[in-house]
Amino acid sequence: MKNLLYSIVVLTFTVTSIFAQVDRTKAPQAAPAPKIQIGDYTKFELANGLKVFVVENHRLPRVSYSISLIFDPETEGANTGIGSVTSELIGTGTKTRTKDQINEEVDFIAASLSANSEGIYASSLKKHTEKLLDVFADVTMNSVFKNEELEKIRTQSLSGIAANKDDPNSISANVSSALTYGKSHPYGEFETESSIKNISLDMCSQYYQKYFNPNIAYLAIVGDINPAEAKKLIEKYFGKWKKGIVKSPTYLKPQPPKFTVVAIVDRPQSVQSVINISYPVDINIGSPDFIKTRVTNTILGGGIFRLFLNLREKHAFTYGAYSNFNYDPIIGNFKASTSVRNAVTDSAVGEILYEMKRLREEPVQESELKMVKNYMMGNFALSLESPQTIASFAINTERYKLPKDFYSTYLKRIEAITPSEVQETAKKYILPDQSEILVVGKASEIAEKLKKYSKDGKLGYYDVDANPYDPSQKGKTLPVGVTAQSILKQYVEAIGGIANISKVKDLTMKGKVSVQGMALSMNIVYKFPGKYLSEIVMNGQTVQKQVLNDGKGKISGMQGAKDLLGPELEKIKMEAEIVPELKYESLGYKTELKEISQVSGKDAYMIEVTSPSKAITVDYFSVETGLKVKSITEQDSPTGKISQVTELLEFTEVNGLKFPNKMKQSAGPQTFEVSVDEIIINTDVKDEIFN
Repeated sequence: MKNLLYSIVVLTFTVTSIFAQVDRTKAPQAAPAPKIQIGDYTKFELANGLKVFVVENHRLPRVSYSISLIFDPETEGANTGIGSVTSELIGTGTKTRTKDQINEEVDFIAASLSANSEGIYASSLKKHTEKLLDVFADVTMNSVFKNEELEKIRTQSLSGIAANKDDPNSISANVSSALTYGKSHPYGEFETESSIKNISLDMCSQYYQKYFNPNIAYLAIVGDINPAEAKKLIEKYFGKWKKGIVKSPTYLKPQPPKFTVVAIVDRPQSVQSVINISYPVDINIGSPDFIKTRVTNTILGGGIFRLFLNLREKHAFTYGAYSNFNYDPIIGNFKASTSVRNAVTDSAVGEILYEMKRLREEPVQESELKMVKNYMMGNFALSLESPQTIASFAINTERYKLPKDFYSTYLKRIEAITPSEVQETAKKYILPDQSEILVVGKASEIAEKLKKYSKDGKLGYYDVDANPYDPSQKGKTLPVGVTAQSILKQYVEAIGGIANISKVKDLTMKGKVSVQGMALSMNIVYKFPGKYLSEIVMNGQTVQKQVLNDGKGKISGMQGAKDLLGPELEKIKMEAEIVPELKYESLGYKTELKEISQVSGKDAYMIEVTSPSKAITVDYFSVETGLKVKSITEQDSPTGKISQVTELLEFTEVNGLKFPNKMKQSAGPQTFEVSVDEIIINTDVKDEIFN
């Protein structure tokens, strides 16, 4: 205790002396950026061309193996998606193992094994390394595919594509890539229903044989292993992997447009717009201007900086606005993006372009540049805590022929960048007057105001598959005399007519909801007038329960309970109607017939429904049957607005009325399958269940 007390006294005295010598009226001088010590790695190459990088990390008894296949992609055209589908097939069987055997062996040692179109990843405890490598190498070198697995993957892919067609962010990503690179470039392609349906098992096998070759592969080994051990193991398990010939395709290099063009994907149900401003950029990690562009973009929108501060903090247009350079050895791109409400779409585009131009025209202040540098250097330092980062540095150094000290001097080179260099870089790479401006949103509310950003005052219109069209010619001609009201009347007759509807005093529907492999039970009860219950249960526990009773609504579940008010109460009141369409006029809903569209390849009338609170739903009614086949609404989520899409796939008849008994619903990335097993009418439902 005495020694401890003495140490404290000495420390206090020393600190006091130091502070006494500091002039606090002057800011301290910043220390120069250090040359950092990047973790060591060892590399070697097998006779078959496999390049191996070993990063030792003995803190945990684990070892991970990651194979990256480096090749120039080819256009897949009508078969776009071969790479992603093939990666899903990896691990579903080899020449000597079934899918179940692979899964059992990996699970038994608590390991992980996964694949993508550009490689395979595996990880386990060190003591299981050889068992893991035996499976890992077999999957890498000897995969065989079965048609039943392909069909499972095809079904999943088609479901995802269908959901993405109603997701504005997915639409924006797809159409923007097509406009930036061109649909004939591999980076401008994206999967469609037809391209996924075209993919055969032979195509996947050919893709696998062509690209899964050691001479284009980089293997990163990270963890509790030394180079000598690694070399012995890799030679043992991958030494027999045979070389292949991988030719690099040739294609035209995309160029920025000569002047800014504006394009729209019309989503009549959208209450906000997704904005994407982009163009191709010829730059990669090995380019001389790499770090300069990183700093320049960070100032613009690589964090909580100019775009964020302008569009969110100053104007309250959005939750966030960002930009980035995508670095690629073939062709990269620049992108600035945000999501805003319809009323401020044109203003938001203007502010993004303003910030792009300001960076070119005005030198950045030293204080702002310093703040950005500190932010970047801090993030870089944090990334060094992961051994996987060291492995990626090693592969990049080899792949891009970088100087040996590229990463160890990274901070010094950031620190050395000056305001004039930022402005020069902005003039070279930030191109507000040569951009593709794509807006996914409600054209009737945003189109006219966006014309001012187009040099010729014209707008390009594209569908969700990036096909251009003339909006004045879109859709089939509506029959004379057909209105939203006549279509809704036809729908009421198609489901059974007002006479049968009026006989219903109460109605109970029971069924199942399937989401991400989980099975939930569903119970929905109507009692007229004004009583409604909807309950979702999983493993005997109520996940969500909604009740409407005499004008009062409540929702409860695993996250507590609350009363429903405003638009939420308005919504449940409409849900409490068997046929909400009969109440539109009396409750102040407005309907507008937009066009004849396509749903699952068949003609459907598209009607836009606007609630008193201005919430918009788009409903589709079959031209052939009169039945409702699809509905789209916008929902709030933690990440902003998302589309909720409901497809009514099948109907069943009970007491002269038709009810949907099979539905599919998607909201963002989530897809729900709903099946109704039982529908019973007029069973004298008791009022107590609605309390």
